[in-house]
Amino acid sequence: MSWAAHEFENYFLQKHVGLKASFLAIALGTFGPDLFTKAFVYSSSDPAHFHRGWPGVGFTHSFIFGVLGAGLVLGLTRSRSWAMGILIGQWAHVLTDICDSAGVMPFFPFSTEPVTIGMWKHAASLGRYGDATAYYSSLGGVWDLFWLLMLAAFASRTLRPEYFRNVIVPADPRAWGWLHRHLRLPERGLLLLYQGFCFYGLGRMVTWFLRARLADRAPFQPVWGGPRYVQGNDLSDAGPLEVVVRTSIGGLLFAAFLVLCWRVLLCRLWQRGEDPPSVQRGRGLAAVFH
Repeated sequence: MSWAAHEFENYFLQKHVGLKASFLAIALGTFGPDLFTKAFVYSSSDPAHFHRGWPGVGFTHSFIFGVLGAGLVLGLTRSRSWAMGILIGQWAHVLTDICDSAGVMPFFPFSTEPVTIGMWKHAASLGRYGDATAYYSSLGGVWDLFWLLMLAAFASRTLRPEYFRNVIVPADPRAWGWLHRHLRLPERGLLLLYQGFCFYGLGRMVTWFLRARLADRAPFQPVWGGPRYVQGNDLSDAGPLEVVVRTSIGGLLFAAFLVLCWRVLLCRLWQRGEDPPSVQRGRGLAAVFH
C-alpha cells in the first residue's frame, strides 16, 4: 500500500491526459480500492489476506474493478472524462500496490495469484500506527518521496492557477460548477481545494515519517524487502515460474474478456457518452458556469 504516493500520482497522471480525464475522477479512482475497505482491514484476523486476497476484498485491487467502475460511471453519467479518470486512477493504484510484499491480484477473477515485487513489507497486521511506522521505516517512505520529486520536477505546473483554470475546470465543468454553486466557493477556494490533495499527501508523509522516527523510534531501514524488524505478509506459496504462468494465463483471459465487453457493451456506452464542452482558454470559471 502507499500512504502518500497516490496523492502525488494524481497530478502526474493529469498532466499526461489533460482535458481527456477529470482530475476529481482520477483522485476518486486512486482512493477507490481502499475507500470502503481500509477501515475494516486492521480489525481483520488476517489483514493482509483480507485486504489483498480472495476470499476478501482483494478484488478492489484488480484491473477489472476499475473497468466495472468506469463502465458504471459512463452508463450513469455519460461523462467520458469521468469514466477515463476512474479507470486511470484505479489502475495506477493497482500498479503502485504491486510494490509491497502482499501484492495485488491484477487479473482477478481469471487469476487469484498475487503479483508483487516485494519492495517493502505489507504490515497491516501491526495495526494502523504500526503499519504506518513500518512503511516509513522502509523503501515505502522513499517511494512517496520519489513521487513527490516526480511531481516537483515534471508536473509542478499542474498546481498553478492557470493550469487549474485552463485544464482542470474545462475537463470537468459540471463537478467544479456544482462545488462552486453549492459550497459557494470562489475560484480561489476551488483552487485551494484542488491543490489540497497535494498538501494532504505531503502532510501525511512528513507527519508519519516524524512519528516513526521520534515517537516510535523505529530504525530506518530503506533496503529492499524491509524493514527487517517486521515479518512480511506474502500471500503466495507459488514459485517464480508458477507466478509467471498463472499471471500470464490470467492476463490473456482478462484481455479477451475486455475485448468482449468492449464489443458487447462498452463501445455503445462510449458512443453515447459525451466529452466536456470546449471552453475558451484563459477565461476562468466564468466561462464554465455562466
